Amino acid sequence: MPEPTRLDQQSSNRPYLIGPFDELKIDVFGVEDLSKEMQIDASGRLSFPLVGVVEASGLTPGELADELERRLRGRYIRDPQVTVNLEETVSQVITVDGQVSKPGLYPVIGRMTLMRAVATAGGTSEFAKLNDVVIFRNVNGDQLAGLYNLKAIRRGAYSDPEVFANDIIVVGDSQARRLFRDLIQASPLITTPLIILFRA
Repeated sequence: MPEPTRLDQQSSNRPYLIGPFDELKIDVFGVEDLSKEMQIDASGRLSFPLVGVVEASGLTPGELADELERRLRGRYIRDPQVTVNLEETVSQVITVDGQVSKPGLYPVIGRMTLMRAVATAGGTSEFAKLNDVVIFRNVNGDQLAGLYNLKAIRRGAYSDPEVFANDIIVVGDSQARRLFRDLIQASPLITTPLIILFRA
């Protein structure tokens, strides 16, 4: 699959939306203890004192400031004035989804490969279909998809492909593995020998 161009990896001219791993500087005017630098977690949430957990991903810094003001107003501070500034953005992220232990957005640090991306997401789950891993990528405005086999990569049959910012990796689901698990769980109820032809 071809590499994305520099233009493919740039975001469009829209208001910046907060995302996982972004570093924010939050100031609450007149309340020094609540003014701090914080990082959005991997799931896009921010845990802020007195307020609790806020779903920050997808909000602009101004919208997050408004939400913090709303939650602080009345109960803790009479008229809170909150500013949120972006200190550091992790715009270089990939999405790892499907049958992995921890689906989500992950930063691309250095040279990232498919195997490293899956490992970063906690590895494959019990029901992963290792020969059904798809990388979706935008190149010159076209949506491309490449099908990969993690078993073959592990055996060295072909090289571990590099992944780039904005790639989406989806690890397939093995219905056969699910069926096998269900049959094994039901096996105490089966009184005759059971022979299963299993292909992952």
